[in-house]
Amino acid sequence: MPFIVACPQRSSADYHAAVLVKHGLLRKYFVGTRRPTEGIPREITCFNKVWGAAATLSAMVLPSYQGEWVRSAIHPLYDAWVLPQIKPEDDIISSYGYANFCFKKVKKLQGKTFLDAGNSHPAHFWDVITEEHRIWGVKRPPYPPHWNQRARRMLDYTDYIICPSRYVEKTYLERGFSKDRLLYAPFPTDLSLFQPDWESIPPADPLRVICTGSVSLRKGFPYLLEAIRLLRKDRDVRLMLTDNIESSMLPILKRYDDIPIEWAPSLNHRELASRLKKAHVFALLSLEDGFARTVTEALACGLPAVVTPHTGARDFIVNGKNGYVVPIRDATAAAEAIQKAADIRFGSLRSDAELPDLSFQAFEAQFMKELARIGIATS
Repeated sequence: MPFIVACPQRSSADYHAAVLVKHGLLRKYFVGTRRPTEGIPREITCFNKVWGAAATLSAMVLPSYQGEWVRSAIHPLYDAWVLPQIKPEDDIISSYGYANFCFKKVKKLQGKTFLDAGNSHPAHFWDVITEEHRIWGVKRPPYPPHWNQRARRMLDYTDYIICPSRYVEKTYLERGFSKDRLLYAPFPTDLSLFQPDWESIPPADPLRVICTGSVSLRKGFPYLLEAIRLLRKDRDVRLMLTDNIESSMLPILKRYDDIPIEWAPSLNHRELASRLKKAHVFALLSLEDGFARTVTEALACGLPAVVTPHTGARDFIVNGKNGYVVPIRDATAAAEAIQKAADIRFGSLRSDAELPDLSFQAFEAQFMKELARIGIATS
């Protein structure tokens, strides 16, 4: 049966769509943007320019949290737009809360529904970040409650969960989902841009620790800041961050104004790859991260990474070889791991053999293998 992919914004479902196109399995791609997606032919792409304009405008004029509220509030309108275009032979891929009506209709027509689980089970996500907000005295919920409720209801009509990491897989197993409903397919990284430059590793002093992406409680930044402070007792350490700060982090950052931070704006992938190579260690101490492509981008550039078990890309970390996995909310363990990871950067990681296969081809092979396992396609 052919697939449709329905996501109102650019998402990891684009990877699945690109694979399905290559294998002649994608009938339509429904996207709420005004621009085409690389790898998806225009003739099978349906654009919702009104939704795309609303989403773009909300992102431009509103803080990130308020923008999320606006975009999630109009997900049902996007869902209703796709609904009449579903055909009896369709299977569907979408993500949390985007296409509830569509999933219900596809199930009624005997098709199969696939959730692109870019994050952990919505109940797990909610509980973990709610606890983090309690720790730091943040009164608001982790993200819009109506979106979380739609995500949970969507699971009632979901046949298969596409998991980008063992962490995501684990959160579904813990909530009673059977192993045979979980498809494991870690996301790829653009290896044409993210690749090592072993000859241009910066001098050892000061130690440069980088974390790309938004600065938020969910990403564990209070613990990273504390880890850097601990390290600075013995050596000069600089922190390299992206100037995309979630509002709940602003008062916490003020407590760490003794830490030298080199800020950068949001960068395109080419510029980001260049910035990564100016650092020694990548650190992301997330409380919840279904995958975190920022980690694999750093690994592809030859940086060792320090992450938590709640960071999905930890699947690619081999302790002592290309980084370390440390417990969540443990600044001391993170500081020790960053120090040891710096030694890796200057020593054993100067070999392509240490780099995991993060290519699109590896993702394609794994995704098709999983579809073959459940009888949807041949690998």
